[in-house]
Amino acid sequence: MLTFLFPGQGSQKIGMGEALFDEFRPLVAEADQILGYSIQELCMNDQNGQLGLTQYTQPALYVVNALSYLKCLKEAHKKPDFLAGHSLGEYNALFAANAFDFGTGVRLVKKRGELMSLATGGGMAAVIGLSEEEIGEILKNHHLESITIANYNTPSQLVISGLQADIERAKPIFEDSRAKKYIPLQVSAAFHSPYMNAAKREFATFLEGFEFSELKLPVISNIHAMPYKQSALKENLAEQMTHSVRWTDSIRYLMGKGEMVFEEIGPGNVLKGLVRNIKREAQP
Repeated sequence: MLTFLFPGQGSQKIGMGEALFDEFRPLVAEADQILGYSIQELCMNDQNGQLGLTQYTQPALYVVNALSYLKCLKEAHKKPDFLAGHSLGEYNALFAANAFDFGTGVRLVKKRGELMSLATGGGMAAVIGLSEEEIGEILKNHHLESITIANYNTPSQLVISGLQADIERAKPIFEDSRAKKYIPLQVSAAFHSPYMNAAKREFATFLEGFEFSELKLPVISNIHAMPYKQSALKENLAEQMTHSVRWTDSIRYLMGKGEMVFEEIGPGNVLKGLVRNIKREAQP
Protein backbone atom coordinates (compact mmCIF):
# COMPACT_ATOMS: atom_id res chain seq x y z
CA MET A 1 0.00 0.00 0.00
CA LEU A 2 1.03 3.58 -0.63
CA THR A 3 0.63 6.77 1.43
CA PHE A 4 1.40 10.23 0.06
CA LEU A 5 2.69 12.67 2.71
CA PHE A 6 2.61 16.46 2.28
CA PRO A 7 5.02 18.70 4.25
CA GLY A 8 4.10 21.84 6.18
CA GLN A 9 5.86 25.01 7.33
CA GLY A 10 9.60 24.59 7.66
CA SER A 11 9.98 22.79 4.32
CA GLN A 12 9.89 26.01 2.25
CA LYS A 13 13.05 27.04 0.41
CA ILE A 14 13.92 29.51 -2.32
CA GLY A 15 13.76 27.77 -5.71
CA MET A 16 11.03 25.31 -4.75
CA GLY A 17 8.64 24.42 -7.55
CA GLU A 18 10.99 25.68 -10.27
CA ALA A 19 10.11 22.93 -12.76
CA LEU A 20 6.37 23.19 -12.07
CA PHE A 21 5.30 26.78 -12.70
CA ASP A 22 5.55 26.68 -16.50
CA GLU A 23 3.95 23.25 -16.69
CA PHE A 24 0.84 24.31 -14.74
CA ARG A 25 0.54 27.91 -15.97
CA PRO A 26 -3.31 28.18 -15.70
CA LEU A 27 -3.26 27.05 -12.05
CA VAL A 28 -0.36 29.37 -11.25
CA ALA A 29 -2.31 32.26 -12.81
CA GLU A 30 -5.35 31.31 -10.71
CA ALA A 31 -3.23 31.32 -7.54
CA ASP A 32 -1.73 34.72 -8.46
CA GLN A 33 -5.19 36.19 -8.97
CA ILE A 34 -6.44 34.93 -5.58
CA LEU A 35 -3.29 35.96 -3.70
CA GLY A 36 -2.64 39.29 -5.42
CA TYR A 37 1.04 38.57 -6.08
CA SER A 38 3.22 36.26 -8.17
CA ILE A 39 3.67 32.92 -6.43
CA GLN A 40 6.46 32.04 -8.86
CA GLU A 41 8.36 35.25 -8.05
CA LEU A 42 7.97 34.56 -4.31
CA CYS A 43 9.25 30.98 -4.57
CA MET A 44 12.01 31.64 -7.10
CA ASN A 45 13.50 34.94 -5.90
CA ASP A 46 11.86 36.06 -2.62
CA GLN A 47 13.32 39.53 -3.18
CA ASN A 48 11.42 41.03 -0.23
CA GLY A 49 12.32 38.24 2.20
CA GLN A 50 8.71 37.13 2.61
CA LEU A 51 8.92 33.37 2.02
CA GLY A 52 9.58 32.75 5.73
CA LEU A 53 6.55 34.79 6.84
CA THR A 54 3.54 32.65 7.74
CA GLN A 55 1.05 34.55 5.55
CA TYR A 56 3.30 33.91 2.52
CA THR A 57 4.80 30.52 3.50
CA GLN A 58 1.46 28.75 3.70
CA PRO A 59 0.12 29.65 0.22
CA ALA A 60 3.56 29.05 -1.33
CA LEU A 61 3.87 25.57 0.16
CA TYR A 62 0.26 24.69 -0.64
CA VAL A 63 0.76 25.64 -4.31
CA VAL A 64 4.08 23.81 -4.70
CA ASN A 65 2.77 20.71 -2.89
CA ALA A 66 -0.39 20.69 -5.03
CA LEU A 67 1.51 21.08 -8.32
CA SER A 68 3.99 18.38 -7.21
CA TYR A 69 1.05 16.05 -6.59
CA LEU A 70 -0.50 16.78 -10.01
CA LYS A 71 2.86 16.18 -11.72
CA CYS A 72 3.23 12.88 -9.84
CA LEU A 73 -0.24 11.77 -11.02
CA LYS A 74 0.57 12.77 -14.58
CA GLU A 75 3.97 11.13 -14.83
CA ALA A 76 4.04 8.23 -12.40
CA HIS A 77 0.33 7.27 -12.75
CA LYS A 78 0.46 6.25 -9.08
CA LYS A 79 -2.65 6.41 -6.96
CA PRO A 80 -2.17 6.41 -3.18
CA ASP A 81 -4.27 4.36 -0.78
CA PHE A 82 -3.98 6.95 2.02
CA LEU A 83 -3.10 10.63 2.35
CA ALA A 84 -1.64 12.63 5.23
CA GLY A 85 -0.15 16.09 5.65
CA HIS A 86 1.76 17.76 8.47
CA SER A 87 -0.20 20.82 9.67
CA LEU A 88 -0.49 23.03 6.54
CA GLY A 89 0.23 19.89 4.46
CA GLU A 90 -3.13 18.48 5.53
CA TYR A 91 -4.77 20.94 3.11
CA ASN A 92 -2.86 19.28 0.28
CA ALA A 93 -3.98 15.86 1.48
CA LEU A 94 -7.59 17.10 1.39
CA PHE A 95 -7.07 18.62 -2.08
CA ALA A 96 -5.66 15.28 -3.28
CA ALA A 97 -8.72 13.53 -1.79
CA ASN A 98 -11.03 15.84 -3.78
CA ALA A 99 -12.45 17.70 -0.74
CA PHE A 100 -12.03 20.98 -2.65
CA ASP A 101 -10.50 22.27 -5.88
CA PHE A 102 -7.10 23.95 -6.24
CA GLY A 103 -8.40 27.53 -6.05
CA THR A 104 -10.51 26.85 -2.97
CA GLY A 105 -7.42 25.42 -1.27
CA VAL A 106 -5.49 28.62 -2.09
CA ARG A 107 -8.29 30.73 -0.56
CA LEU A 108 -8.35 28.59 2.59
CA VAL A 109 -4.60 28.65 3.23
CA LYS A 110 -4.38 32.37 2.40
CA LYS A 111 -6.88 33.12 5.16
CA ARG A 112 -5.32 30.59 7.53
CA GLY A 113 -1.85 32.06 7.02
CA GLU A 114 -3.13 35.62 7.50
CA LEU A 115 -4.94 34.77 10.74
CA MET A 116 -2.03 32.77 12.15
CA SER A 117 0.39 35.59 11.30
CA LEU A 118 -1.69 38.10 13.31
CA ALA A 119 -1.12 36.19 16.56
CA THR A 120 1.92 37.60 18.37
CA GLY A 121 3.86 37.12 21.60
CA GLY A 122 4.18 33.35 21.23
CA GLY A 123 7.03 31.03 20.42
CA MET A 124 7.87 27.39 19.77
CA ALA A 125 10.87 25.12 20.34
CA ALA A 126 11.84 21.61 19.28
CA VAL A 127 12.88 19.30 22.12
CA ILE A 128 14.95 16.33 20.97
CA GLY A 129 15.79 13.28 23.07
CA LEU A 130 12.97 13.36 25.63
CA SER A 131 9.63 11.53 25.70
CA GLU A 132 6.22 13.18 26.05
CA GLU A 133 6.14 12.10 29.72
CA GLU A 134 9.59 13.54 30.48
CA ILE A 135 8.70 16.87 28.87
CA GLY A 136 5.42 17.00 30.81
CA GLU A 137 7.26 16.34 34.06
CA ILE A 138 9.78 19.15 33.42
CA LEU A 139 7.04 21.64 32.53
CA LYS A 140 5.07 20.73 35.64
CA ASN A 141 8.05 20.84 38.03
CA HIS A 142 9.10 24.29 36.80
CA HIS A 143 5.59 25.76 36.71
CA LEU A 144 5.60 26.12 32.93
CA GLU A 145 2.06 24.78 32.46
CA SER A 146 1.37 27.59 29.96
CA ILE A 147 3.54 25.61 27.52
CA THR A 148 1.89 22.74 25.65
CA ILE A 149 3.10 20.13 23.18
CA ALA A 150 2.27 21.34 19.66
CA ASN A 151 3.80 18.62 17.46
CA TYR A 152 4.35 14.96 18.25
CA ASN A 153 6.82 14.53 15.38
CA THR A 154 8.46 11.29 16.60
CA PRO A 155 8.50 9.63 20.03
CA SER A 156 11.70 11.56 20.85
CA GLN A 157 11.21 14.75 18.82
CA LEU A 158 8.45 16.99 20.08
CA VAL A 159 7.71 20.67 19.58
CA ILE A 160 6.46 22.82 22.46
CA SER A 161 4.42 25.99 22.10
CA GLY A 162 3.62 28.88 24.44
CA LEU A 163 4.34 32.50 25.35
CA GLN A 164 7.70 33.64 23.95
CA ALA A 165 8.93 34.58 27.43
CA ASP A 166 8.15 31.08 28.73
CA ILE A 167 9.80 29.39 25.74
CA GLU A 168 12.94 31.44 26.49
CA ARG A 169 12.72 30.67 30.23
CA ALA A 170 12.46 26.95 29.45
CA LYS A 171 15.66 26.90 27.38
CA PRO A 172 18.24 26.58 30.21
CA ILE A 173 15.92 24.19 32.07
CA PHE A 174 15.77 21.77 29.13
CA GLU A 175 19.47 22.24 28.39
CA ASP A 176 20.21 21.08 31.94
CA SER A 177 17.99 18.02 31.49
CA ARG A 178 18.61 14.80 29.53
CA ALA A 179 17.41 16.50 26.33
CA LYS A 180 19.86 16.21 23.44
CA LYS A 181 18.79 19.53 21.94
CA TYR A 182 16.48 22.47 22.60
CA ILE A 183 15.96 24.46 19.40
CA PRO A 184 13.85 27.66 19.43
CA LEU A 185 11.96 27.90 16.12
CA GLN A 186 11.70 30.96 13.86
CA VAL A 187 7.96 31.51 14.25
CA SER A 188 5.90 34.55 15.20
CA ALA A 189 3.32 32.81 17.38
CA ALA A 190 2.47 29.78 19.52
CA PHE A 191 0.96 27.65 16.74
CA HIS A 192 -1.08 24.54 17.59
CA SER A 193 -1.77 25.79 21.11
CA PRO A 194 -4.66 27.48 22.99
CA TYR A 195 -3.03 30.83 22.14
CA MET A 196 -4.47 30.44 18.62
CA ASN A 197 -8.08 30.45 19.90
CA ALA A 198 -8.97 33.85 18.43
CA ALA A 199 -7.62 32.80 15.02
CA LYS A 200 -9.51 29.50 15.27
CA ARG A 201 -12.83 31.25 15.97
CA GLU A 202 -12.42 33.60 13.00
CA PHE A 203 -11.33 30.78 10.71
CA ALA A 204 -14.35 28.67 11.75
CA THR A 205 -16.61 31.54 10.65
CA PHE A 206 -14.70 31.84 7.35
CA LEU A 207 -15.08 28.09 6.70
CA GLU A 208 -18.87 28.40 6.87
CA GLY A 209 -18.75 30.04 3.44
CA PHE A 210 -17.47 26.85 1.78
CA GLU A 211 -18.96 23.53 0.74
CA PHE A 212 -16.68 20.50 0.61
CA SER A 213 -16.99 17.48 -1.67
CA GLU A 214 -17.04 13.80 -0.74
CA LEU A 215 -13.54 12.53 0.08
CA LYS A 216 -12.34 10.08 -2.57
CA LEU A 217 -9.45 8.74 -0.44
CA PRO A 218 -8.88 8.42 3.31
CA VAL A 219 -7.06 11.44 4.82
CA ILE A 220 -5.45 10.94 8.22
CA SER A 221 -6.38 13.79 10.54
CA ASN A 222 -3.62 15.57 12.51
CA ILE A 223 -6.00 15.91 15.45
CA HIS A 224 -7.27 12.34 15.77
CA ALA A 225 -4.54 10.33 13.98
CA MET A 226 -7.47 8.56 12.28
CA PRO A 227 -9.21 9.06 8.92
CA TYR A 228 -11.25 12.23 8.54
CA LYS A 229 -15.01 11.94 8.93
CA GLN A 230 -16.83 13.73 6.12
CA SER A 231 -19.21 15.37 8.58
CA ALA A 232 -16.36 16.89 10.61
CA LEU A 233 -14.27 18.46 7.83
CA LYS A 234 -14.83 22.11 8.79
CA GLU A 235 -14.69 21.43 12.50
CA ASN A 236 -11.37 19.58 12.10
CA LEU A 237 -9.77 22.33 10.02
CA ALA A 238 -10.67 24.97 12.61
CA GLU A 239 -9.64 22.80 15.58
CA GLN A 240 -6.31 21.97 13.91
CA MET A 241 -5.10 25.53 14.60
CA THR A 242 -5.17 25.06 18.39
CA HIS A 243 -4.70 21.29 18.57
CA SER A 244 -1.47 19.27 18.66
CA VAL A 245 -0.27 17.65 15.43
CA ARG A 246 -0.29 13.93 16.27
CA TRP A 247 2.15 12.92 13.56
CA THR A 248 3.68 9.94 15.40
CA ASP A 249 0.28 8.34 15.99
CA SER A 250 -0.83 9.13 12.42
CA ILE A 251 2.14 7.20 11.01
CA ARG A 252 1.66 4.38 13.55
CA TYR A 253 -1.98 4.11 12.42
CA LEU A 254 -0.80 3.73 8.81
CA MET A 255 1.92 1.25 9.82
CA GLY A 256 -0.85 -0.83 11.38
CA LYS A 257 -2.57 -1.13 8.00
CA GLY A 258 0.11 -3.55 6.75
CA GLU A 259 3.03 -3.21 4.36
CA MET A 260 3.11 0.55 3.74
CA VAL A 261 5.29 2.67 1.46
CA PHE A 262 5.46 6.38 2.37
CA GLU A 263 6.20 8.94 -0.35
CA GLU A 264 6.75 12.63 0.40
CA ILE A 265 5.17 14.97 -2.16
CA GLY A 266 6.58 18.51 -2.14
CA PRO A 267 9.86 20.23 -1.32
CA GLY A 268 12.43 18.56 0.94
CA ASN A 269 12.37 15.26 2.80
CA VAL A 270 11.62 16.25 6.41
CA LEU A 271 8.66 13.87 6.67
CA LYS A 272 10.64 10.94 5.26
CA GLY A 273 13.13 11.42 8.08
CA LEU A 274 10.36 11.57 10.69
CA VAL A 275 8.78 8.38 9.32
CA ARG A 276 12.15 6.60 9.43
CA ASN A 277 12.57 7.56 13.11
CA ILE A 278 9.00 6.62 14.02
CA LYS A 279 9.46 3.18 12.46
CA ARG A 280 12.64 2.74 14.51
CA GLU A 281 11.19 4.01 17.80
CA ALA A 282 7.54 2.92 17.77
CA GLN A 283 5.25 0.00 17.03
CA PRO A 284 2.26 0.06 14.66
